[in-house]
Amino acid sequence: MTRKILIVDDDQKTRTLLKAYLEKNQYEVRLAHDGAAFLAEFTRYADELSLVILDVMLPDTDGFALCKTVRRKSNVPIIMLTASSDETDRVVGLELGADDYIAKPYSPRELLARIKAIHRRIGIDSANAPRYYRFVGFTLDTVERTLLDSAGAVVSLTGMDYQLLKYFVEHPGDVLDRNVLCEETRGRDAGPLDRSLDVQISKLRLRLNDGGRQPHLIKTVRGAGYVFSADVSAAAA
Repeated sequence: MTRKILIVDDDQKTRTLLKAYLEKNQYEVRLAHDGAAFLAEFTRYADELSLVILDVMLPDTDGFALCKTVRRKSNVPIIMLTASSDETDRVVGLELGADDYIAKPYSPRELLARIKAIHRRIGIDSANAPRYYRFVGFTLDTVERTLLDSAGAVVSLTGMDYQLLKYFVEHPGDVLDRNVLCEETRGRDAGPLDRSLDVQISKLRLRLNDGGRQPHLIKTVRGAGYVFSADVSAAAA
């Protein structure tokens, strides 16, 4: 199954931001700026789409009308974006067949989490996710949840080590702030005095032979977070 998403939003900046962010997370993205452009793209790619994102407010129609049209032709999952705080908009969208909604303003990270949740439910992300991530002689196997060094020996990882490393190799080169990493590995934000993440990263660096004063794999970006600087290749087998 594909990971192709069609987004309609009349704000060019929003479209550009979402496309860049989702493509960085291995999704293929098609864009439309109004209802007519959306319907043209939908007609062309309907059988390939894994998800549709509809902005409620559009210059030539609205997301509700598009949702009804999509549902007459397809069961593709739909997420609706609404700027209204009125619960009615959300209820109407869900009653018309939308699978989820997000109120504006929202973060791309929140949208990505909603997309992943829907794709997990319909078996897309789990089927298409890479199994192996290779970097500087190491191989992370996400099925066996093991890390092998260049000699093929197993590197001992705790559950938290694994979760942290997996998130790093899935986002190489991205500056990841502490709250993002804590949410992904612990399900909560980092408190202002919480140093547990820093301790965990220090332990992971040691397991990757990345200790010392100048770590070269997991680098600290002062005031911003951490970045996994290695070149990473991903493969299904």
